[in-house]
Amino acid sequence: MATKKFKCKVCGYIHEGDAAPAKCPVCGAPASEFEEIVEAGAGDAGAKKGGLFSDKNSNAYIILYSTVMVVIVAVLLSLAALSLQQRQSENELGEKKSNILQSLGAPDGDFDAMVKALRADYERKTLILFEAADGRVVIPLIGKGLWDDIWGYIALEKDMNTVSGIVMAHKGETPGLGAEIATPGHQALYKGKTLFEKGDFVSITLRKGGAKDPAHEVDAVTGGTKTSDGVTAMLRDN
Repeated sequence: MATKKFKCKVCGYIHEGDAAPAKCPVCGAPASEFEEIVEAGAGDAGAKKGGLFSDKNSNAYIILYSTVMVVIVAVLLSLAALSLQQRQSENELGEKKSNILQSLGAPDGDFDAMVKALRADYERKTLILFEAADGRVVIPLIGKGLWDDIWGYIALEKDMNTVSGIVMAHKGETPGLGAEIATPGHQALYKGKTLFEKGDFVSITLRKGGAKDPAHEVDAVTGGTKTSDGVTAMLRDN
């Protein structure tokens, strides 16, 4: 029968035998201060201590714990993503409707939401022609400004010629200059302008120094010549 080992918890003395000594020969601690030492791989002794994962400092326990936690977190993130997917789609649709309504002249449009949704549409290249219940049509626009992309929606009356309204946004035009294309004040200049003249497409031009043709021109943005040229090209080419 294998000899057991007992360790004094007070001074560390190791005793070998069938039971702990009545008193520690080194420090005099009683038998209650001794604990049995279970050797690694001792079979039945190891089983008595709880098995492979009983030691929370062991590699096996750490690996198992980490794996379980990773799986739990992954499941929770997947569930969260699925639960939010429908809400995100609804919000995206709501923003797009707001943009379209604003181009049609509806009041109280959320301008920040408009810019976000226009940018998202542009990046996904999901540009769609919309038709309102009253027959007006909304056309998406894409162009280049001074520094980067410009984009928007233009609404036409049922005659497919007269502008009912327009909304525009940009990625990085200069504040106070080219960025003025995204302000309601500038966008109001396009209402009532026409795209055709006697059946020929002439579009709308942003003219530096002030519009001279009341049907097909609007004032260019002061100090934003390149951005204005970009808007002109965007209206002509789309």
